[in-house]
Amino acid sequence: MQDNATEVTAAGIARLAGVGRAAVSNWRRRHADFPKPVGGTETSPSFALAEVEAWLRKQGKLAEVPLRERVWQQLAGHPEGPVAALTHAGCVLLLIHERPTVWLEVSSGSDERLAAMLPGALEQVLVPRFGAGAVNASAAVNAAVAVNPSSPVNPPPRAGTPDAVNTPPPIHGVNSPSAIHAVNTSPAVHTPTGPQLLPSAPLLRGAAELAADLGARQAFEFLLGRHLDANPRQYTLTPTELAGLMADLAGPARTLLDPAGGTGALLRAVSSRPDQELYVQDSAPDLAALTALRLALHTRATVRAAAGDTLRADAFPDLRADAVLCHPPFNERNWGHDELAYDPRWEYGFPARNESELAWVQHALARLRDGGTAVLLMPPAAASRRSGRRIRADLLRRGALRAVVALPIGAAPPYNIPLHLWVLHRPDKAPAQPEVLLVDTGQYATEGRGGPDWRAVREAVLEAWGAFDRAGSTLQERPGLARSLPVIDLLDDDVDLAPARHLPPPAAADGTDALTAVRERLGDTLRLTVELTPPPADPAQPAPRWPFTTVGELARGGALVMRTGGNGGHARVPVLTDHDVLAGTAPSGTLPESDEEAVLTEPGDVVVPVLGGGAVARVIDDATGGAAVGRNLVLLRPDPTALDPWFLAGFLRGTANNRQASSYASTATRLDVRRLQLPRLALDEQRRYGARFRALDEFERALRRANRLGDQLVRGMYDGLTDGTVAPG
Repeated sequence: MQDNATEVTAAGIARLAGVGRAAVSNWRRRHADFPKPVGGTETSPSFALAEVEAWLRKQGKLAEVPLRERVWQQLAGHPEGPVAALTHAGCVLLLIHERPTVWLEVSSGSDERLAAMLPGALEQVLVPRFGAGAVNASAAVNAAVAVNPSSPVNPPPRAGTPDAVNTPPPIHGVNSPSAIHAVNTSPAVHTPTGPQLLPSAPLLRGAAELAADLGARQAFEFLLGRHLDANPRQYTLTPTELAGLMADLAGPARTLLDPAGGTGALLRAVSSRPDQELYVQDSAPDLAALTALRLALHTRATVRAAAGDTLRADAFPDLRADAVLCHPPFNERNWGHDELAYDPRWEYGFPARNESELAWVQHALARLRDGGTAVLLMPPAAASRRSGRRIRADLLRRGALRAVVALPIGAAPPYNIPLHLWVLHRPDKAPAQPEVLLVDTGQYATEGRGGPDWRAVREAVLEAWGAFDRAGSTLQERPGLARSLPVIDLLDDDVDLAPARHLPPPAAADGTDALTAVRERLGDTLRLTVELTPPPADPAQPAPRWPFTTVGELARGGALVMRTGGNGGHARVPVLTDHDVLAGTAPSGTLPESDEEAVLTEPGDVVVPVLGGGAVARVIDDATGGAAVGRNLVLLRPDPTALDPWFLAGFLRGTANNRQASSYASTATRLDVRRLQLPRLALDEQRRYGARFRALDEFERALRRANRLGDQLVRGMYDGLTDGTVAPG
């Protein structure tokens, strides 16, 4: 069933048709029968999705709206907003995941019947997974029973069995009534009522179709991922690789807590085990609900989720978890300093107003059992600010702080600083001679925007931590990378825990040998650059008057295939990002794992960035073939019997060509690849031009390589001269 109330913006229409926004503007001007706006503003109107779909199909611009895009547009245009719609969809997808036959029973019939019966059906799933806090007022249950009293979705309670609606779930390690009350006062997931669900009925049916295609879990991941991508400034994301590293540092655990849950990345990275319990809290109610649903779809573990300010209103005050994982908000001054002066959690000292991160550290320690482990992502300033030195000193003396790991720049937002990981234990007894592990992985930073070399970071950190943990606080020194240091050596006036300030530099011999190798490579590259310098230009007189065609016409005629990148994939494969294409570097990005089919490159493909305004196109070679195509990239796969790939890429790079195919917003330039032009030439003539374009590409790559090697040599020489590993003459 199509939802006539669902609205879509011009950007959404462009995604439906696979064109740029400029094309939609042209359609509105040129076609009198284009659907009229039904909402929005004069500068950003919205249109009825059903009318747009019908018009696109009538014009032959769209055979059928793709299911994923249709469901996404229903969600994005929901009258209650995308978050409420996504929450409703998540509840239904969890029902489909766990009780598909119940969904089939509920969804048969009209939308009104669906909305009336669904609350009762949802309680069968939400209560066992999230606890009694997920239950809605009994009015929804009564409404569902009134529609169909004998329905299997509303079975009568068994004799002698307490009503699940009134029985709060047990909390691991919690016996006090106050703790149970704290959980139930701010549950993350509420069962929506029938009136709330009725406007969502078309979306819920579409989500069910999507679940039949992808699976319920991946359907929710797709919709949540699209929502996060569409609102990048609203959410602080923890990269998947970093979440996995933090989970591995924490080790296996049965009960885990994330007190600043965000989108649930940290608890999703944890290895599952029988009888596992996951506790999560977030200050944003909407995000807490989405995270709870995400975790419930991801794992069979018991999920206890709450919404509320963790430091001011802890939902799990008596919990003693095996592990705590946390990516807290940074640099918060309004964290409760004035209200929480006498809070018992400040066992290691009362944090200063500007030390919110140390409040989160002590909260994590307070929620651990004796011997439990906490891993927190911290800003580097928390390791050295003078206002926190007394707390850091007490954490060290009592053996609570076990390791500080400096991550490379670009590991997580904010990407311009090297964040730290703190590994903490709740000590069951004071260590005789405590030591702390210091690790610096800054050397594994990369030039691409896909983040650092995560494989190298992971291996270095886990190897150092494993050796340190097994050896009982002693680690053989690894110059430039890791060492264990007696706590007494850090207890000075500053108590500075920044690893780089305590690690010895790499061996001098290795440094000079590396510089020599860089110098030799630079010499070879410079000689190659001279050889590849293009010969003097031979102007064509007079300038040829070619007949031109466009990429869009070639795609419609079958001379090339056009694909848009950015989807997830079944396997973890290298991802070519738009930055990689612009910089001429190897694939450096990642995409979320999903059941979607990633767009994979093949040798001879041409990849074009659509943002940024640069005239760039890259021909895929054997080394890059097989990589997935990232966001903001368009892949063109020419038919080799009709188009030479180097000819295609060369003409696409023309400055004038790019200008006429670009549209301009207030903050960005977007390229409509379909409008790019190239001349109609015979294949032999194409290959002549292609050979010249390929030679220019080799020259350009040699220049880039020489520039990188030159920067590396200069930086290494400065470092060597200043640290004494290189003699001045």
